[in-house]
Amino acid sequence: MVVKNEFELISNMNGTEESGRLDGEGEKQPFLGGSSSSALPTVGPVRLTPGWEDSIPNRGDDIHFRNSATNLAQPPVDRFKLVFLIMVIHGIGTLMPWNMFITAKSYFVDYKLHKNYTGVESTYANNFLPVIGFAAQIPNVLFNWLNIFVSIGGNLKTRIIWSIVIEVFLFIGTIILAMVDTRDFPGVFYSLTVFTVVVMNMAGGIYQNSVYGIAAKLDYTGAVVLGNNISGTFAAIISIISIAMAPEKRTAAIYYFITALFVLLVCFDTYFALPLNKFYRYHELQSSKEQESKRQIGARSGVTQKASYFSILKKCFPQCVNVFLVFFVTLSVFPTVISDIGMSDPNFIITEKYFTQVTCFLTFNLFAMIGNVFPSLFQWPSARFLWIPVVLRFLFVPFFLFCQYKPLSPTRTLPIYIANDWVYWGGSVLLGLTSGYYSSLAMIYCPRTVESENAPVAGMFGAAFLITGIFAGITFSSVMKDIVSIVV
Repeated sequence: MVVKNEFELISNMNGTEESGRLDGEGEKQPFLGGSSSSALPTVGPVRLTPGWEDSIPNRGDDIHFRNSATNLAQPPVDRFKLVFLIMVIHGIGTLMPWNMFITAKSYFVDYKLHKNYTGVESTYANNFLPVIGFAAQIPNVLFNWLNIFVSIGGNLKTRIIWSIVIEVFLFIGTIILAMVDTRDFPGVFYSLTVFTVVVMNMAGGIYQNSVYGIAAKLDYTGAVVLGNNISGTFAAIISIISIAMAPEKRTAAIYYFITALFVLLVCFDTYFALPLNKFYRYHELQSSKEQESKRQIGARSGVTQKASYFSILKKCFPQCVNVFLVFFVTLSVFPTVISDIGMSDPNFIITEKYFTQVTCFLTFNLFAMIGNVFPSLFQWPSARFLWIPVVLRFLFVPFFLFCQYKPLSPTRTLPIYIANDWVYWGGSVLLGLTSGYYSSLAMIYCPRTVESENAPVAGMFGAAFLITGIFAGITFSSVMKDIVSIVV
């Protein structure tokens, strides 16, 4: 029959009736199932994994694409920047859980754990943010580093999918807890919340690290960093809207968590849409072929071509240090210090009700997002000299300590040298711009310092140093109140 002859022709073109494919991890998976005795070939089940959708019949265009991809004079372009936008969406998703929990501070501290709700005095509310910070960052750092050296749950696709699924179910549980009356068991609610944050950030660490690995193959690392900054801006805007509308704290928290849940579901859907894009498929195939070529050369020469983790880290280490220092300085003062800087002029353009939300959260996140766009327009300084402006950013630490920084306790004794709200606000703008620009630049340079086949590992090293810088900055910020309280 004609159909069978066409099937045999396709099989002969690929050398076997069960043609293989290379996914993003260089693994072979079946393309077409074996033929049966009937006239029509038996087709294997459709695989719901992001990769070549070759298990669907009549995909001769994909066969042609695989056979001719390396011979293309002009590689496929990212039409309408769809893949770039998907990477931005995943950048938003990787930090959305953390931003939503921080945004819902009032819900936890002033409502669920407050004595007016529980009827008893406890330390849960006073220690909530410090505990949540460590609960979030310690597993995030651990699993980011572990994800580099150990294939947790399989390849990058498996890690991303299951990480998102775990976060979705945890957010559903958080929404249910918000609806339940927990006044009679605040300790149980507190423990469940901390447990949720720990597990969520374990999954989030794997998710974020894996996304950076995929983005490195596409040279779209900057898109993920841009998404991280958009995530913070989005959370800040939601916070300001909630203050303006003054909703009930419980209802606001439910909206927050549903919003995060929606974002994660969008990330889940868009990840499965990636293999439908030829630009993505081309770069995945190129990466796989380069790895296969290296293996074949190594097999013929008897020398392995796979670079060790140490050699990859040695090459990208300067940029990893830049990533670490950018986020260390940023998290040393934001939001711990800046959120406690008060207004100096009662007639300032921003009222006291919105002063912190606008000059701290919205300003930093908005300008970090803007700064993150600049590397797509120009990239200066070069990778060799990037460390100079990165180190100069340490001046932000004394700058903000000299402003109207007044922690709740202990009492500030250090004199205030900067009492101008406009100067402080300008410093907040510069902090956001430089954080977004230099972090994006360092993350872009990081995979470029190694061979293309090692770029995903270098990208994951960069992500691990990013998270480590955040954790170190948060830890260091806890001593800021003691610095301004030293008797002088």
